[in-house]
Amino acid sequence: MIINFWGNLKELLRPPFRGLTSVDHELSREASVKDIVESFGVPHTEVGRLTVGGHDVHFSHPGSNDDRVDVYPLCPPVDILTPTLLRPKPLASITFAVDVNVGKLASLLRMAGFDTFYQNYISDPELVEVAVQEGRIALSKDKNILKRKELVYGYLVREIYPEKQLAEVIHLFGIKEQLKPLSRCMRCNGLLQTVAKEQIIEQLEPLTKKYYHSFRQCQCCRKIYWSGSHREKMLRLLRVL
Repeated sequence: MIINFWGNLKELLRPPFRGLTSVDHELSREASVKDIVESFGVPHTEVGRLTVGGHDVHFSHPGSNDDRVDVYPLCPPVDILTPTLLRPKPLASITFAVDVNVGKLASLLRMAGFDTFYQNYISDPELVEVAVQEGRIALSKDKNILKRKELVYGYLVREIYPEKQLAEVIHLFGIKEQLKPLSRCMRCNGLLQTVAKEQIIEQLEPLTKKYYHSFRQCQCCRKIYWSGSHREKMLRLLRVL
């Protein structure tokens, strides 16, 4: 069997195959193309297209030593709302479940207005369960999480810095036009709602009472937000990205 890994998938191959385009592999047992590809280190969530002998196939396609398999990466913009051969059941909306190893990305996604699940100390199986049950895209730097067979939609974050991770995700899924900056609570993911100053005045610090008059409050955790200098910094960050 000849397996060709295209694009950035070559970077995900385990040593000593990393960086190679073609791998000569002899099957010693029956296995699906998905299992074969993942045995070289590439999570199935990173695959945008699979062909055997030039014909598109599903992950469950049985491998053969006579096959030429071409494995293609996700190609931006990735449309997760439309069914494909590899992922015939599309998601209903673009929402995320973020692993602890990219925790700061969760806050930035919320800042940009995307529904993002995140919890400290959650286990890998629990994160995957949330992603599957709630129809979310799992984001992680852990390839083993993304190899879990029950997970359909996920992405292995490459960038190191959170701001660049946010740009990476927005570019991959083509969701620039769906940004709704500062519409969600960065702490709990709840939606923000305009609230009259009189309703919350007892919860405000003296200087905030004096200098600010427009407020929003999270409908879930009741955290209060106002248009201070931090707001301009956040909007500036989104414009730059």
